[in-house]
Amino acid sequence: MISLRSLLEKEKLNGINFLDWFKNFRIVLKPERKEYAIEELVPNDIGANAPRADKDKFKKYMDDMVDFGSLMLATMTLELQKQHEDMVAYAMIQNLKEIYEG
Repeated sequence: MISLRSLLEKEKLNGINFLDWFKNFRIVLKPERKEYAIEELVPNDIGANAPRADKDKFKKYMDDMVDFGSLMLATMTLELQKQHEDMVAYAMIQNLKEIYEG
């Protein structure tokens, strides 16, 4: 199976192409069942006494946020990378939507 991530390599996000880039980004996330990484707020830290299943779920969420945040940055122009490098994936998407969908 070919990697859908190659869709994002065609053209870096430059702002003007946000809607097309975002559509392609969602296409990449969908088969991996990881849309939540850009659609859900970062959960609060669950604490040391949380059940193992909750800790595992939290860790997976945070790992996915880092993975997709890095992928997003890699598919942006340098200017947009600088503006978003300190954000998690969800915050990047929200910020980009505010700027380019409005």
